Amino acid sequence: MTKAPEKAPHRVTLEDVARRAQTSSITVSRALRRPEMVSEKLRARIAEAVTELGYVPDPAASALASRRSNVIGVLIPSVTNSVFADVLAGLYDTIAGQPFNAQLGNTRYAPGIEDALIRVFLGQRPAGLIVTGVDQSPVSRALLEAADCPIVQIMDLGNAPIDMMVGFSHRDAARTATEHLIARGYSCPAFIGARMDPRSERRLQGFRDALAAAGITEGARVVTTTTPSSVALGETLLAQLLAQAPETDAILCNNDDLALGVQFAALRRGIAIGPELGLCGFNDLEVMAAAHPSITSVRTFRREMGKLAIEMLLARIEGRDPDAKVRDLGYALMPRDSTRRDRA
Repeated sequence: MTKAPEKAPHRVTLEDVARRAQTSSITVSRALRRPEMVSEKLRARIAEAVTELGYVPDPAASALASRRSNVIGVLIPSVTNSVFADVLAGLYDTIAGQPFNAQLGNTRYAPGIEDALIRVFLGQRPAGLIVTGVDQSPVSRALLEAADCPIVQIMDLGNAPIDMMVGFSHRDAARTATEHLIARGYSCPAFIGARMDPRSERRLQGFRDALAAAGITEGARVVTTTTPSSVALGETLLAQLLAQAPETDAILCNNDDLALGVQFAALRRGIAIGPELGLCGFNDLEVMAAAHPSITSVRTFRREMGKLAIEMLLARIEGRDPDAKVRDLGYALMPRDSTRRDRA
């Protein structure tokens, strides 16, 4: 005898909850999405029905009904880089208590991966998207320009925002840092850079801008690699730099990991950080102030960037225009012992 196929378990629906709570499906939906629009007594009754029945909202159905899901897609190039961890901290602090969920996509600095992730997110009918940088591939840019949701580009500024943008000028920040080295009396500054994504390339350009304005020849004092950044890599790149440009008396690193590695390696070589070798990092992670000697760095406002990106999206989702579509958060140079030539 053929065994009858087992019945699929019944999925609890919005209508089931409405019947248990003795109200309409529309009211249940409103209570779940906009609880402030439903009386406290009715909210309690609906919450009890949801708990008793084990109701789980169907995101696909919700997206179909509203033409939007409650997903805010966030594309970042690294999940291990503490720079982006700070951005996410500001983002999550701001989205807490809102009826939206942030979903992360790690592009790993690869345009092809970013193209694919944008397609995945757009297939979910997102409430909004946050994407890192302003250098999307033609494919990604076309997808984003056609997207039916608000978009915020973060971490950089550009002349052609897809929608909204919050960041700062990497070129200006690096120029300011290099001008600081020159003003402190260093006559042969160098640049060390890793990974060399578009934002790092702009930092290198800012370094060159400052040298050109001061009439300083670059010589062989630029060492870069596409290898991902690390403290150990900073030590390796310092050895390469000093071998090809021994006159170097100051270094701008394109991030703080490299700066820390340079400091370790210089101290092992007996080079006095500050008097003999000026040193400046970029991003101003907490360790820069704690290092000995403390390391000058360019402070970037990463947590604020994540916070503001969510606030701009929420404003647009609610039908309001943010105060400005493009927000320049600027940067701040944090001078410390590593650029003091008079340090004992």
